[in-house]
Amino acid sequence: MSGQRDYYEVLGIDRNATQDDIKRAFRKLAFKYHPDRNKEPDAEEKFKEISEAYAVLSDPEKKQQYDTFGHDGIRGSYTSEDIFRGANFQDIFRDMGFGDDIFSRIFGNIFSGGGFGGFRTQTRTGPRRGRDIETSIEITLEQAAFGAEVELSLNKLDTCSR
Repeated sequence: MSGQRDYYEVLGIDRNATQDDIKRAFRKLAFKYHPDRNKEPDAEEKFKEISEAYAVLSDPEKKQQYDTFGHDGIRGSYTSEDIFRGANFQDIFRDMGFGDDIFSRIFGNIFSGGGFGGFRTQTRTGPRRGRDIETSIEITLEQAAFGAEVELSLNKLDTCSR
């Protein structure tokens, strides 16, 4: 096993912990070590370690791989972005009284190449792809059958140049 601490140990929970136990342990530790609240020099690193443990153990598939193969099962299968995909941090931080932007502020450096020890990271340059934009329009059966050009107006956010 690598030099990383066991995820269950990081969260202070038993291997038989339920998803609610995992979420409760993460919430408690995240509140304690959150860099906006804890000014100790190692708080950010502890927070990252706690967040990584939660991201793996809160996802049933990742948890099963971790339980079976340890850190090697995760490291060999996921990039650091993959580890955090699907983990619902926003609800937890909102419940703790933080704003909706907390996820991007805290985890931004993780996804931009900072990563966690031992995991592959993919450095991106330039703007990141945003969410898909969707809208509904009504067309006639004739337009659907034979095609037509329809003018649409969409509201979207642009990146500020400043």
